[in-house]
Amino acid sequence: GGTQRLTRALGKSKAMELCLTGRLMDAAEAERFGLVSRVVKADDLLDEARELARTIASMPMAGAMMTKEAINYAFETPLSQGIQFERRMFQSLFSTEDQKEGMAAYVEKRSAHFRDR
Repeated sequence: GGTQRLTRALGKSKAMELCLTGRLMDAAEAERFGLVSRVVKADDLLDEARELARTIASMPMAGAMMTKEAINYAFETPLSQGIQFERRMFQSLFSTEDQKEGMAAYVEKRSAHFRDR
């Protein structure tokens, strides 16, 4: 599956170059092509990873899980199917207590306190 995923991520010509030559990418190039979300200094890696984990963990679990599922689904389906899938996910989340808390926090200009409900 590597050639398939790489071609989707980088495009045909860049995937062809890397696969046929065995050339490795450095971190900056991988970031430019969207293979990694960000590049950080080695000394900052654990702090950056922990901060990212804290941010994600502060979000409602159902929303985070459905977001991951929708993004993964986008790689497997045509755009029209992905939009339908996203719409269903959005509708199912809109009735949660966390959605109501998020909207209330926004209107009241305060931090949301999600409880995974």
